[in-house]
Amino acid sequence: MVLDLLVIGTAITLGPLHNSAFILLLCSRRGVRKGASFLLSWLANLVAVVACVVLLTGGKPPAAHSAPSTAALAAKLAFGVVLVVFGAHRRRRPSGPPRPPKWAARVDGLSLGSAAGIAWLLQPWALVGAGAATVVDADLSATATWFALVGYCLLATLSLIVMEMYTVWAPEAADARLTALRSWLERHQEQLLVTLSLLAGLWLTARSIYDLVA
Repeated sequence: MVLDLLVIGTAITLGPLHNSAFILLLCSRRGVRKGASFLLSWLANLVAVVACVVLLTGGKPPAAHSAPSTAALAAKLAFGVVLVVFGAHRRRRPSGPPRPPKWAARVDGLSLGSAAGIAWLLQPWALVGAGAATVVDADLSATATWFALVGYCLLATLSLIVMEMYTVWAPEAADARLTALRSWLERHQEQLLVTLSLLAGLWLTARSIYDLVA
């Protein structure tokens, strides 16, 4: 479980779409507050998904090869296949300059609630769903499991935390460097989406098939 959460959390935190949007918010008027609203909403979504799964399982992993265990593995396999298909589709699609989101033109006037809503919309739900299917195996009677779950949520939010703190501590330097980072992310958006989707999807697919037949 821990290794799967590490892979999923890394793929989530490196996603170019939400990182570009987050930088756009940080560089706007009242950027630190909007960034904090986005970050907290993002983290709250992850925690809520994990909490729901734990409440459903009672904090005890289902028995191996039982119906709940098989269903969780099948769900993780489905998410893996979706990511592979998505990555392959994006790879074949003609690439062009990314279009800025519609809300970018009015980013300075966005409310904190709107910033929080953007975080919800940009959450990579296929990866989050795969994480939820993995958390089914969490045994809350073990202290290490608590650390793994907290670490997963923080890892999936790590890029946002780093950029938010950088903006708070060194706003002028952060504005220039994060703007340059956003330009780089936009130029390499398709390559990053394809790479992350294929790597995470292939990993989830292979692991799920192995666990189903083992």
